[in-house]
Amino acid sequence: MKYLLMFASNAETDARSEAEEAAVMARIGPWWEEHAAAGRIVGGLQLQGPETATTVRHDAGGITIVDGPFVESKEQIGGYAVVEVADLDEAIGLARSWPWGGVVEVRPEIGM
Repeated sequence: MKYLLMFASNAETDARSEAEEAAVMARIGPWWEEHAAAGRIVGGLQLQGPETATTVRHDAGGITIVDGPFVESKEQIGGYAVVEVADLDEAIGLARSWPWGGVVEVRPEIGM
């Protein structure tokens, strides 16, 4: 079954020194490669920073387009992985082992 892991963090609460960030980033590459080689990660990307976002909001008043990541949240999605695993427990296991920490939202895909 395929799941989407969305990696989010909060710049205010997840701040790291340059050295700490470099150490974590050094663990992300091997984590990604290990799970991709095992066939668990089948797609995904790191996203550019939230300052590059554009939000398209559909509401009763029509459509509004705004520069910025204006989702009602302090956390910002920094990247995602599409994983193919046996079940939710295995997807959660991958999310628990994510080296960056922060928040990892796990969602099953809708089979279409």
